[in-house]
Amino acid sequence: MVSNHGKERYVGLTGVFRKDETLDRLANDFNVAQFVSFAPSAAGPTQQYCRLAGLTPNCTFSSPNQAIEALFERSADGTVNVRSFSAEHAQSREFLYALKSTEEAVQAVQRMTSEGAFTIVNETIDVADGGVSGVAMGDIVEFRPDSTPRGVEKPGFAALSLDWAARLFQIVYGIEVSLEKARGGRLEFSLHPRRRGWKHTHMIFWEYGQEASLARTVEPTWPNDFSRMVGDKVYGLMIAHLAEAPVPKTTIIGRRVAPFSFGTDTGSAERWIRTSPIEQVPGKFTTSFGWQDPFLLVQNEDPTGKALASILSQQGVPAQWSGAALETAEGDLVIEGVKGSGEGFMLGTNEPQSIPELVKEAVRSLRRRLRETLGAVRFEWVFDGEKAWVVQLHRGASVSQGNVIVPGDAEKWVTFHVPDGLEALRQLLASFETHTGITLDRPIGLTSHLADVIRKAGIPARVIESS
Repeated sequence: MVSNHGKERYVGLTGVFRKDETLDRLANDFNVAQFVSFAPSAAGPTQQYCRLAGLTPNCTFSSPNQAIEALFERSADGTVNVRSFSAEHAQSREFLYALKSTEEAVQAVQRMTSEGAFTIVNETIDVADGGVSGVAMGDIVEFRPDSTPRGVEKPGFAALSLDWAARLFQIVYGIEVSLEKARGGRLEFSLHPRRRGWKHTHMIFWEYGQEASLARTVEPTWPNDFSRMVGDKVYGLMIAHLAEAPVPKTTIIGRRVAPFSFGTDTGSAERWIRTSPIEQVPGKFTTSFGWQDPFLLVQNEDPTGKALASILSQQGVPAQWSGAALETAEGDLVIEGVKGSGEGFMLGTNEPQSIPELVKEAVRSLRRRLRETLGAVRFEWVFDGEKAWVVQLHRGASVSQGNVIVPGDAEKWVTFHVPDGLEALRQLLASFETHTGITLDRPIGLTSHLADVIRKAGIPARVIESS
């Protein structure tokens, strides 16, 4: 992780500054949450600093009531926070969140300053608005939704290179993001669909420190909290797109973020509609050729809203061959597929066919491109006669090798009849007791959804060798 604990001050400046002084100095270079601060005095709260949209820096109001009322008028969510602190220590004392009226905020400031505390009143920044918060340092950005920047101190954050993070934010939110100052320091930030802050932009900066950064690289991994918000399939395809692999033009209709698009025009007017679960569930939810009502589809397949993050409308690829590829436990590349669009193969109802060398070389070329930046990968592909396109991507090698889907020994082996299909396999695996393994009564593709389901279950599995 690139975050650290307890930094409340503008590290890049000489000297120690009070919390409101730090905010004022930060606001010279960055967009910060709108605020007004007060110091205790015999006459009551005395204004110190002020940064409000559309007004000159540190403009002076006639009274705390007037200052806080002006802040309320500019607050995107119509609420403010009140934070108290001492001059000697950056650590906050009492903190009140999302106050709804000027009167309530003024009374809080008067009470806190009467106790000898300094106060900052700032607009409430909703970090659960579909945006992200995080830390950028050197060439790494760590981020997650539904959290302050300190959320990267807990597991589940996404991590990308600075360039990839900026491109991803532009794709998802349509916002040009500049995090270049992080190359020579450390930035805490949050990104929001609605404009906020005293400069009225989509990025809020919480802290900046001019610190020496370690030379590090990062390999994208998922699932993470951001991939869960947009959908596992969506995140994998965006990573493939960022890696400059050919991804069909795709429009995302999500639950948490406004529609967005990415990918390359395939030249086809035909469409696929694909569901994107919060986390990968191989072959369970709809993928179909041709348009469907996405709202009815979501209602039918996920009425509780707990399984699907989004729906994809994806340009078709004129499919001469389709299939999937993965690296085995020993590092070998397995390429499997069939003529045409390949739905039956992925569901395990059709066995792999002999693939022409031209198609295999196109898939190998695609894998080389992905492997350069992502390491070992597993992906579904479609070949259009000239090149292979990515239609689903996951990182990591497979544990499978040959007739062994998942290695391991078991005290008891249960045979599964492959033509019974995916849902029958899920039900069988869910009923397994410990120390039980599964044997398949006929070969399946190592890259099929049947194999994926077994690998995710982590149950020893093998194919019965024909005599």
